[in-house]
Amino acid sequence: MNGSRLGAVALRPRSTIALLLVSVVGVLAFLWPLFASADSRLGHSTDAPLLFALLLPLLLAVVLFEISEGGLDVKAVAMLGVLSAVGAALRPLGAGTAGLETVFFLLVLGGRVFGPGFGFVLGSTTLFASALVTGGVGPWLPYQMLGAAWVGLGAGLLPRVPDRWEVPLLAVYGALAGLLYGVALNFSFWPFSTGLGSHLSFVPGAAPWDNLRRFAVFSLATSAWWDVGRAVTNVVLIAVTGRAVLATLRRASRRAAFDAEVRFDAEVGLEPEPAPRHTLSA
Repeated sequence: MNGSRLGAVALRPRSTIALLLVSVVGVLAFLWPLFASADSRLGHSTDAPLLFALLLPLLLAVVLFEISEGGLDVKAVAMLGVLSAVGAALRPLGAGTAGLETVFFLLVLGGRVFGPGFGFVLGSTTLFASALVTGGVGPWLPYQMLGAAWVGLGAGLLPRVPDRWEVPLLAVYGALAGLLYGVALNFSFWPFSTGLGSHLSFVPGAAPWDNLRRFAVFSLATSAWWDVGRAVTNVVLIAVTGRAVLATLRRASRRAAFDAEVRFDAEVGLEPEPAPRHTLSA
């Protein structure tokens, strides 16, 4: 039976609550068009995505602080830095062309080995680092960071399975995560990307199911091939590199001994010195 997680980042009760809260706010940041009323200013301006683009980094910072406070030691920080740097270097190789996203498979494998907390942090830091490398900093970046953080988090929450099923499980998850990531990012800009009156357009105050139908048409017409390409890329990379990368990460984690309890024994190596002997000369 494989799929054990080695606890690189411990999720304490406070950090778990913070993670849940930012996820709830994140869901609202993506899905607000379904609940905007006809007379709401949010439905007729670009205030909503800009508001959430300012709010999400603050919430992500709170979550990262809570996770790192007592749950992220020096060894975990080093591993996080290495994987984030590798992910930032891999992303430009695909650059999103035809959906070839070469970074998400690493988030899936890293979250699988090191657990949901590490996966959440890895997703956000990798997308942030890659945006700095590629010059992709903008209002869309917080949405990308949160979406990638959810990808790593979900990988860490997958159940244990027999060894022969682990890579297929991760490949299926990678495909679903690639599709859902694209859908989520589409939601972040859909209300302002089409003209009024189109069958693809967002209609403020319309029934949620009607706007969902319009959004589905919009996604199929504009980004379906990119989302499918991302899903296929994840499947291929996980299938080809999964076992080797998982073995490498688990071997590195065992050597780092993330689960080992750090103890300081004041008596080890400290033997009492013999008392000085004084002699009396005649």
